[in-house]
Amino acid sequence: MLKEMFSLFNKQQKKSPPSAEKLAGDRADLKEKSFSNSLQENLSTIKQLYCIPDNKDIKLRELYLEGFNREAALIFISTITDVKSLEENILKPLTENTASNKKVKDIVSIQMVQEITLFKDAVKNINKGHALLILDGEAKGYLMDCPDFQSRAIEKPDNEILIKGPKEAFNEKAVANISLLRKKIRNENLMVETVEVSQRSHNDVYMLYIRGLANEKLIDNIKKRLGSLETNAIQNLPLLEEYIEERSYSLFPSILTTERPDRAASFIEDGYIVLLMDNSPDGLVLPATFWSFFHSPEDHYLRIHYGNFTRALRMVALFITIFTSAIYVAITTFHAEMIPPDLLLAIASTREKVPFPAVIEILIMEAAFELIREAGLRVPSPIGPTIGIVGALILGQAAVEANIISPIVIIVVALGGLSSFAVSDLSLNFAVRLIRFAFILSAAMFGIYGMTAFFVAGLFYMVSLKSFGVPYLAPLSPSYKSSKDTIFRRLVKNEKLRPGFLRPADLQKKTDGT
Repeated sequence: MLKEMFSLFNKQQKKSPPSAEKLAGDRADLKEKSFSNSLQENLSTIKQLYCIPDNKDIKLRELYLEGFNREAALIFISTITDVKSLEENILKPLTENTASNKKVKDIVSIQMVQEITLFKDAVKNINKGHALLILDGEAKGYLMDCPDFQSRAIEKPDNEILIKGPKEAFNEKAVANISLLRKKIRNENLMVETVEVSQRSHNDVYMLYIRGLANEKLIDNIKKRLGSLETNAIQNLPLLEEYIEERSYSLFPSILTTERPDRAASFIEDGYIVLLMDNSPDGLVLPATFWSFFHSPEDHYLRIHYGNFTRALRMVALFITIFTSAIYVAITTFHAEMIPPDLLLAIASTREKVPFPAVIEILIMEAAFELIREAGLRVPSPIGPTIGIVGALILGQAAVEANIISPIVIIVVALGGLSSFAVSDLSLNFAVRLIRFAFILSAAMFGIYGMTAFFVAGLFYMVSLKSFGVPYLAPLSPSYKSSKDTIFRRLVKNEKLRPGFLRPADLQKKTDGT
């Protein structure tokens, strides 16, 4: 009985379908094959690679070309190929041609015709929206450039909103984003290079920089880091950012994200490198310093006094966000002598019936504020403002009347929370919000001395940070030759130097188009 069961099991194992690993290995072997002179053999390989006819958006068109007196086949993916262009510029000229001495590239009216001999090149380009033409009797294929990926139109920025300045924003199509940058940088030295960063999905990253201006060592460093990635898929830039940043666990961001073409163009003209990808409505600026996150694109569009005034407000708001709640906890817990007597009595009277210490009050309200902020972002837009009003007014007032929270705590937390909105960059905003909780805990344990020690340690840490070899607080620390665009900026006509910490090939800004 046992022998019969074992024999039956072995027969089933032999009849079982091949494993996924074996299928993947077989397809990898097929990709390495070269085209043969037999059209049917080439089509058989294509059908195996794309699972035709099961894969419904893969179109295979077999036809007879009278001019060449031979059979041919056209393969393309209908959902990402411009079918109208394919019919008018490829199929129609090929079928109407009667001359036998012409070549394919002389007949079709398409932007690019590329000859290939390997199936892996065919698959890679078909997946990018190109069409593949195969002729019987020729051991090669012809790639036709006719991609048509669907995407949004050029719209206004959602996050980096400006009152004065351009209103265009990147979308999810890298070709459109490159076009927006080339519209602003009309320079033959603007380089657009591609690096493939995933082994299975074959996602391309576009590197944009100005040749002869950007530092060659920096370019090679970024290319090496991108080329060394070993992963199946990286679909967009936020995922890529985690792979290439130097300190993944650092609170402070080291790569700047922007959705504005004008801002990306200004960085490129200063010697920075910008990365773009399909499926990402933004670009990555490399390297990035703290000041890059602190600045707003509108600072240079406003007149110098207006721009510097907004920067001063932003810096004050940054310190208010980080320190207000922590200072309240430190003073009420350890340093009551620092408060004027009248104010001390007022605070004591409001906290008379509150059962919690000051740090618990602050943490409760800070957590409630973060919850309200998150809820306002995630719910549908018409409901978001309503949630903010209900959470801030009703819950806050109810908490005070229930003697859970004192009124001054609501004032302190609201001031810090509102000030945090002045930090426009999303990554820096998250860092500031998290650091605020660390300062509250340090103030609760050691008072002003704990806050001071934590602040000094934070400065030491920021000085140690680097973004692709560039010090995080440059050009303030260490000092480099530059236009000193840190907290305050100069007149645009007086900003004559590019950032020295980038080590650009040309430090002096010129007006001759170089």
